[in-house]
Amino acid sequence: MILKDDIYGLILAGGKSSRMQTDKGELKYHDAINQRAYLYKMLSKFCSKTFISCRNEQVANLKDEEEYIVDEGKYGGPLNGILSAHHHFPDKAWMVLAVDLPHITDKTIELLMSRRDPVKIATVYALKDSPMPEPLIAIWEPAALEEAEKYIQAGSNCPRKFLSSRDIKIIFPENDIELFNANFYTDYLEAKKRMAES
Repeated sequence: MILKDDIYGLILAGGKSSRMQTDKGELKYHDAINQRAYLYKMLSKFCSKTFISCRNEQVANLKDEEEYIVDEGKYGGPLNGILSAHHHFPDKAWMVLAVDLPHITDKTIELLMSRRDPVKIATVYALKDSPMPEPLIAIWEPAALEEAEKYIQAGSNCPRKFLSSRDIKIIFPENDIELFNANFYTDYLEAKKRMAES
């Protein structure tokens, strides 16, 4: 097990899930536990502190033991949650994990943590066939978030484009399905079917 004091975990769960039409964090892929709680427990095994990034109206749905950071709402898109966390703990690197990645396992996180290069501004996964960085399953170093804030203040808010133009370390999962992103309800059903068959 790799436990790093300088890396905090962040579950990005504050999106409005408009395409899914229900809160993605409330979906259940693993028995009775919802995805938000499942990923929180997973990241807590690797990071000295883990938080859920959420909107204020979602706080009531969290468990008592789940620490959270309410999105500040200063910026649009997923960088809003990441930068909100950075503002609370500016000296920490963040192991960021989107709530809509149903096939993430301990091995996925362990590989990312073990391959971290703190000299680069981020260590990120990418698909083998399309090596574009996946910014929402990544380790963002403090310097990356300082640069990202300037980037977003200049009028851009795409974390993938930001990382693509920076000095980052890219790694690949053992199986590309680990990076499968469930945006629509049909994606949720597809993931559930795949899990039942495996």
